Amino acid sequence: MNGNDEEQKPSSEETATEAGKDATPEQPAVARPARSRNTVAWLALLLSFVAVAAAAYFAIDDWRQRRAAAHSVESIADLDSRLASSGESVENLRSTIARLTDDDARMSEKLASLEQQFADRKQTLDSLLPRLGNLESDVSALQGASAGARTSWLVAEAEHYLRIANAELQLASDPDLATLALKTADDRLAQLGDPAMIDVRQAIADELAALDAMEKPDVEGVTLTLASLSRVVETLPLKAVRADKTEGGAKPEPDAGALARAWASVKRAASGLIKVSKPGEGAIPLLSPDAEYFLRTNLELKLEVARLALLRGEQAVFRQSLDDATTWLGEYFESGNTQVKSAIDTIAELRDGVKVSAPPDISESLRLLRQHRAASEPAR
Repeated sequence: MNGNDEEQKPSSEETATEAGKDATPEQPAVARPARSRNTVAWLALLLSFVAVAAAAYFAIDDWRQRRAAAHSVESIADLDSRLASSGESVENLRSTIARLTDDDARMSEKLASLEQQFADRKQTLDSLLPRLGNLESDVSALQGASAGARTSWLVAEAEHYLRIANAELQLASDPDLATLALKTADDRLAQLGDPAMIDVRQAIADELAALDAMEKPDVEGVTLTLASLSRVVETLPLKAVRADKTEGGAKPEPDAGALARAWASVKRAASGLIKVSKPGEGAIPLLSPDAEYFLRTNLELKLEVARLALLRGEQAVFRQSLDDATTWLGEYFESGNTQVKSAIDTIAELRDGVKVSAPPDISESLRLLRQHRAASEPAR
């Protein structure tokens, strides 16, 4: 049995040795799974942070886009309301222009009729002048002829020319013909040599001085200039639409880590939350074709009102219409464009250079002459 025990001892030692050998490599196998679990946990935490940052970026970016869209809708709605009011003013201006055009047409017809009558009378008068000269010579040569016939004739001629002067100035707005008629009437009164006519001739002299001092603008030239500006309005460029740009932060480098890229995305999203704009930097939104048509038509109507005011001698309306046209050019059109600058300069030159004044009253001489005739006829 001792032999067996001895034989068993080595076998137990070998068993222990083998057990020790088997236990030694198992210790690092237990440590490796713990280290890999820590790495996965950190990676999951990093991915969760990246997902949260991306979700926050997309949420902020969506809120910012909705806010910009709401601001654009409010701007367009405000412009629509302004265009609607402009449309109403355009309609009012159209009705005013139509009424003024009708009045102008009726006035033109009356002026044409008066000019025709004046031409006929002038032709008749020109044909009668030689006959009157001969008749006057014959009457003066007749024995016993009264000097009162010649006086009555010259007074009637003077009154006739005074009526022509008033008609040419008040109806035809022609101060040159009015001046010529006044001078002819004064010449007839000078032939009388009657001291009683001194007050009439003094009134004629005052009226001639008033006509000489009267502003005589180049109505035809200014009218052609305004018509040319109305045609140019169709080609003037409107103000360009400004596109809002969001200034983001610096983009991360391509080789940056996931955490750095996520942080850069969050900074870019937060940089667009607050934006400060200077007053006057806003540009008009994109105009529809109808809105652009009303805008240009309104400007053309303002120039047309200025033209009619010039023809009617209304200085205040003339200047106000040109001021409104200048305001519209500066507010809605590209002020840096050469054509727009030229139109603004031309309107300013017309406004400051053309002075529309009402014609003076030249009816005093006619009133005094009629008063003199009424007083002298009963005595005769």
